[in-house]
Amino acid sequence: MTSAGDALVLARRLLAVGRVAGRRTEAGGVRFVALFLATLVLGLGLASLVAVHAVYAGKEERRAHRAVVVAFDGAREHAADATAWLAQSDSLDGERVFSVVYLAPLRGDAPLPPGLDRWPEPGEVFLSPELRRAGAGEDIDRRYGRLAGTIGEEGLDEPSEWLAYVRPRAGASGERAAEVVTGFGTTASRMAVVGDPGRGQENDKSEWMFQAVVLGLFVLPAVVLLVVAARTGAHTRDRRTALVAALGGRRLDRALIALGEAGPAAALGAVTGAVVAGAAVLHDLRIPYADYILSSSHLRPFGWTAAVLAPLAAFLLVLTAVVLADLAPRRAASGTRPRGTSRSAWLPRLAVLCPLAILLAVYGPEYAPDPVSRMLASWAGIAGTVLTLPAALATVTAKAGGLLTRRARAHDLPGTLVAGRRTSTHPGATARLVTGVTVALIVFMQAVAWQGIFGSQADEARRSLGTLDRSVVAVGVRGEVSASAVADFLTRVPETEAVLLNSRGGHEKRDVTLSGDCAALTALRLPCPAHEARLDGFPEGSSLAGLFRWTSFSDAPVLVRRTDARTLAERAAAFDADGASTLALVRPDGQPPSVPALKRLSYEVFPRGAAIEAPGDDELVPGAPNRDQGRWSALFGLVGIAVLAMAAGLGAMAEFLRQGRALAPLSVLTGGVSVFRTTAAWAVLAPLALSATVGTAVAAVLAAPITAGDESSITGGLILSATAVVLAVSVLLWAWASRVAVRQARAWRPGGD
Repeated sequence: MTSAGDALVLARRLLAVGRVAGRRTEAGGVRFVALFLATLVLGLGLASLVAVHAVYAGKEERRAHRAVVVAFDGAREHAADATAWLAQSDSLDGERVFSVVYLAPLRGDAPLPPGLDRWPEPGEVFLSPELRRAGAGEDIDRRYGRLAGTIGEEGLDEPSEWLAYVRPRAGASGERAAEVVTGFGTTASRMAVVGDPGRGQENDKSEWMFQAVVLGLFVLPAVVLLVVAARTGAHTRDRRTALVAALGGRRLDRALIALGEAGPAAALGAVTGAVVAGAAVLHDLRIPYADYILSSSHLRPFGWTAAVLAPLAAFLLVLTAVVLADLAPRRAASGTRPRGTSRSAWLPRLAVLCPLAILLAVYGPEYAPDPVSRMLASWAGIAGTVLTLPAALATVTAKAGGLLTRRARAHDLPGTLVAGRRTSTHPGATARLVTGVTVALIVFMQAVAWQGIFGSQADEARRSLGTLDRSVVAVGVRGEVSASAVADFLTRVPETEAVLLNSRGGHEKRDVTLSGDCAALTALRLPCPAHEARLDGFPEGSSLAGLFRWTSFSDAPVLVRRTDARTLAERAAAFDADGASTLALVRPDGQPPSVPALKRLSYEVFPRGAAIEAPGDDELVPGAPNRDQGRWSALFGLVGIAVLAMAAGLGAMAEFLRQGRALAPLSVLTGGVSVFRTTAAWAVLAPLALSATVGTAVAAVLAAPITAGDESSITGGLILSATAVVLAVSVLLWAWASRVAVRQARAWRPGGD
């Protein structure tokens, strides 16, 4: 019992020794911050992995809960409680597709979908909150009818979902395309359960893709920061470990000292991470840049894991890494011969290869004979750049240090002299500092560029919008409508002319009949025949030429038929079910018609509105989910770059402060402390700033071949954001390193050193 008590007392004393030692070492404050940040970021990274799974699981549960139960054909008339249900789609300008569901009670206690507390009155609509916010500029509140309210949270798969429930003004009992819904979820096994009434599954990427983004761009940088934090200030701890071992200390004793030193910082990081994760569990959080609302209701079933276990796992991982780093055997220096600089001697040779590697990555694929060779050339160039760019930056910095030294001697600048000598003498430290940042920038730009390829469909459409005549829109009337409704619609559209394009024939041979009155044909620069005329194609000056190039009507012979307004409305009302007809509205003045205004008008006139698109919209809208996925990649990439820049900067700062005692006497010799600010600038600020500017530029150049021929996803804003993140971290760490070095210098007193 006594021995156990003595062991406990000894353990407490060793932990206390570690805490005191951590505060008194030169880089003690730096290591505390590094361990705190490593635990915090690692905990949030693990919590993010849990959150991704929680969101996907929660969305699937919500979708299953609101899945419509449709009566079989034979049971449609015998269903006691039934709701008429008809789902169609719509979109905002350049945004993803969402569902617009027409519903109305048929008989009995007609079931309401989750999220609605009452039936909308005829002509009323319920919208999801985020659809209202996103569509405010298009007056979405009045597009489908009178706004009755918003859809409740339980009726949406996530708070960010866009969804609309509309009750037709004339009811839905006569709509042949409507389904008979008897319930929601899996409550009726004898009925057919149809999928999600929204379109969330079409807009979602696979869960593993998001998990991979979080792992690669968030968790992995946190692990790098942990490794740097574990070895920060290792020089002093290695001497302490050797002393403890010489006094007979066991591995357990050394581990307890290491735990006492790292424990407070890791505990503070874990608690902070738990508070952040707990806030996400308790309240919905809007993620910046991605413009996504993280649902707390999805996280609550996993709240214990995200807010407690993830920070706790990060805390234990950090302590384990610290103990292993302190207990790892060190290779002792042997002999009395000074250590050479063989590693640094290789840097200029590697630096010479850097331009060659960049040229291989950028221009090598152009001369490769086949796709495999092009890919290998690109990968080889990128790998070579990753290996040689840090050496090139270190060599440039060392050369600049030599210039600084000569300038300092000529102008009697002691701080610049010390900074120049240190920079030119230790290029290896500079190479180690910039390696993590440059690699992160290159990987980040590559990830964004490859993500941009998935959105190439939308990019192609966006580029085409600049060449197509946007004065024309295509109108697709939904369902059965009357000729009077079509005529009313055309009459209420201002400053436009209407024509009807009807395509006939198979895929091998297809012709197009274009019907319109004389005013419309003249505005389109087409002949106005007495009855009809055949053309080989549209004249380039015609507003419909762009629409023809964009649709399957391209290169088809055209039969121009003069038609009065009444006949045009009748033919448009008999809209073919196979979509072979297109009603086109053209503004003769060349200005683009307002698609949101036309959509609102179509829902006022037609029972189910109309699909209204400008040329290119049908290709632009499907690419929106890929664009949104790219926002997540850019967001996590910028966070990862900031973490890696912090890791590199903290390592450089700790190495700079390790030499603080040696620099302290210079405050007496120079009569001031500016020498420390100058030296810190060249030890911390200059390498990080150089890696931010040059590294970002090189990373953008390496990513250029991936998007060659397409609109580049490496935008100027993205380049500036990545550069600004690294520059902000470098300025912050430089200011901190200068302050700590100055404090050390002012506390220094001569002691025979």
